[in-house]
Amino acid sequence: MPQYRSSLLAIYPHITDRDRRLLQLLDDHLVLTTDQIHRLLFLARRTCQIRLNELRALGLLERFRFARAGGGSQPWHWTLGHDGHRFQAAAHDLPEPTLRSSRQRINRLSANPHLTHLLTANEFSVRLCAHTRANADARLDRWWSEVTAARQFRTITADGHGLWSVGGITAGFFLEADSGSEPLARVVAKLDRYADLARRGGPRYPVLFWLPSAAREDHLHGRLRLRHADVPTATATHDSDPAETVWLPGNGTQRLRLIELPSDHGQAVADNPNFVDGVFVA
Repeated sequence: MPQYRSSLLAIYPHITDRDRRLLQLLDDHLVLTTDQIHRLLFLARRTCQIRLNELRALGLLERFRFARAGGGSQPWHWTLGHDGHRFQAAAHDLPEPTLRSSRQRINRLSANPHLTHLLTANEFSVRLCAHTRANADARLDRWWSEVTAARQFRTITADGHGLWSVGGITAGFFLEADSGSEPLARVVAKLDRYADLARRGGPRYPVLFWLPSAAREDHLHGRLRLRHADVPTATATHDSDPAETVWLPGNGTQRLRLIELPSDHGQAVADNPNFVDGVFVA
């Protein structure tokens, strides 16, 4: 394995197409665990572990983990290293980051008090991507993190936004990855911003509440049934495959697949003059 080099050009002969895909995934998601990367890109876990360590030796990746409360360690959390940030900046025609700025990004990410919540939201995307590996007619055409979704839609604070396609049909969605820490009244109140976005000409995508337990889902669903259906909603739990028949609409009693939930993606985004270069500007 070659030693660390300061020139990106010296690293290029060692970067595969799968590595480029991984760098983009980490750029989009900020952080992924070894298990998540394994399910996204590799067949054998040992092959995944070896390649991640090789990319770390090249300076493309960095990793961290914390101790478990009952002993032992949490899984490795992987993010872009300094040369990973440099590579992504070059790929997207952005200014090259300094070593100091890269280190600050890694340190702030590792110390982020909402890191577990971020990994939960990322897990939603990972499961959809893993589903596509076993189902050729399914695709995750877009995944926007909380930061990207806020930048694009301006007024909402979704934990993620995606476009999901199955058999030629495309549906958009907004994700609310619930950790169980907020009162349900506050969770339901988040719908006001989505409704306001739709009234101003934005997409009327379903808001997906992904919940930590069946009991919390039951309690939230009871509140959603009492709310005026100004935006579509659906609920499911963290132990489910979000691509399957697990989504209970806020005004319904029968679970549906993600692709079956109401979504106005085609008209609201493709033809809406308030969207300029993918950004909602109304």
